[in-house]
Amino acid sequence: MYYPDTDLLFPPRAIPTLQDARGPLWRDLVTGTVETGPDSPEQMGFILMMARLSNCATCNSDSYRAMNGCVTCSKQALKRFCGTDGELVGLFQAAKLEVERHVVHS
Repeated sequence: MYYPDTDLLFPPRAIPTLQDARGPLWRDLVTGTVETGPDSPEQMGFILMMARLSNCATCNSDSYRAMNGCVTCSKQALKRFCGTDGELVGLFQAAKLEVERHVVHS
């Protein structure tokens, strides 16, 4: 079954939709990420962070998450996250650093 809002991993098109999902620190992170290019370490790091938070690797076409779509799933993952916005920013920074290291070494 095909759902038009479902991708294999967290899609970059969903980043702007998460702007109001949390507080001002999160909003600033999303705004800053949207302003970068699609191949930037910021966007790739954000995608990696959200794919981990949303557990995209375990999603499949028959799952409840896939039927709701990536935007809904990612918003729910952010609501379920028990940490602070500062901790989310830390996860983003770690994912961005991981992307930068991978790009340098490949």
